[in-house]
Amino acid sequence: MTIGWAGTALRGIRWYLREATGESAYDSYVTHARREHPDAPVLPRRDFERVRQDARASQTRARCC
Repeated sequence: MTIGWAGTALRGIRWYLREATGESAYDSYVTHARREHPDAPVLPRRDFERVRQDARASQTRARCC
């Protein structure tokens, strides 16, 4: 059974939205952590998002206002 162009387009849109919103960041983190640090525990998603949000908030950005 083939998915066709509509299914391919929907997968592409889903991929784009996950990348643009940062939804895929946790999946990337888990993949990296398990590959590079197999003996270390992986943060639960909630803790990962908290650390990520704290890091983003602590960054100073040059603003005009």
